[in-house]
Amino acid sequence: MDVTPTAVRQSSPAEDEIFAALASPVRREVLRLLRERGPQSVQELASCFSMARPSFSEHLRVLREAGLVSERRDGRRRLYRLEPVPLVRVRDWLDPYERFWRDRLSALRHLLDDTEITDTGTTDTGTGAGGHPHDSGSGHRTDQNEERP
Repeated sequence: MDVTPTAVRQSSPAEDEIFAALASPVRREVLRLLRERGPQSVQELASCFSMARPSFSEHLRVLREAGLVSERRDGRRRLYRLEPVPLVRVRDWLDPYERFWRDRLSALRHLLDDTEITDTGTTDTGTGAGGHPHDSGSGHRTDQNEERP
């Protein structure tokens, strides 16, 4: 029985390469180092990892082919630098999911707030000024104005 959805959106080969490159913790760490420290030589990057140089070079090749890093020669050294454009594609891909969860959490917050109003209007249990067990006694909840993802 085929369980493949009929309206499967096919990702582009470049998008697949980006996500495959990001699947490795080593490659994500290389991107973090380049983001925080700027362009670095292969030697500088490799010194942060305990692996054989050919293995590390393979990680750099995958990142380069996915467009996540660029390489330029500086004399005998090869410098690698983070390329942010492919990460915009990742953000664009994740954006609808972020909105989905933000909407769901907002609906849950409204439901809980409505439930709290109903509960506090019926009896005072002595659990705080608002009658809610999580109230600090100040009469307002501290998380109501917080930005949530």
